Amino acid sequence: MPLRARSYTDPASSASWAAEPKRRALLVEFGNDLAFTYVMGGLVRDYEDDHSDASAGRGGGRMYESLLESWLDEAARSRMPMDPRIWAEGPICSTYPACMAVKAAAEQGPEAAARYLRAVREGLMCFRRKLDSAEPLVEVAREAGLDVARFRVDVQSNAIVEAFGADLDETRSEGAELPWIRFDGEAGTTTVSGPEPYEQWRAAALAAGAAPSEEPRPDPPAALRRFGRMATVEVEAVCDLSNQAAETELWRLAGEGRVRPVRVLTGVLWEPA
Repeated sequence: MPLRARSYTDPASSASWAAEPKRRALLVEFGNDLAFTYVMGGLVRDYEDDHSDASAGRGGGRMYESLLESWLDEAARSRMPMDPRIWAEGPICSTYPACMAVKAAAEQGPEAAARYLRAVREGLMCFRRKLDSAEPLVEVAREAGLDVARFRVDVQSNAIVEAFGADLDETRSEGAELPWIRFDGEAGTTTVSGPEPYEQWRAAALAAGAAPSEEPRPDPPAALRRFGRMATVEVEAVCDLSNQAAETELWRLAGEGRVRPVRVLTGVLWEPA
């Protein structure tokens, strides 16, 4: 029986974005023995209502400055590329629409949910896309290869509102801080928080009964074929390479026209050419 991993997250959580290298490394190390489900924790219902000074017209600027600074700090700590200028140029009003959109994508299967969640994360974290209303979120569904007509119907349905509400309730009842993962397996249940090092993530998966795959780690081209866009630190984690080795190989492949660097304010994402 595959190990079930419930990932408590939010598309706009910078800490969740920072944890992506560890999540992807788990997928490679444990292969088909690991099945992820994404629980939308609902980071902020309304940025203005959730900050009293901002709602009174006094502290909105300071609030967004704080978010910008925290994203810069997270980018420096994790080495995941981010562009926090979204908070200066066109901040999102709420993370709830994106959460419900991920729930709608999940109606098309776990792979569709994973692709869609990643695409929304990249849009918010790296490309300053204001993904807090229906049409921009539908456009991401198109880009992620989902059935757009079905997605459009699902994302506006009462069933998705109820599914998201259940996720909120579960997150609160678990006392989970985003990001947070619960592993459920034959050996029991374990949990791990996002900031913990990969060794702790791996240990939690093993303690719940996960079996490491016997497949060798992929090389960077194979990793990019599997995952699409990746940050350098993700290539390091997935391919088990040092920072220098990953950088050298990625730029060599770029020179050969096999991969393409996508510039982000604090770093680079790589994609197959």
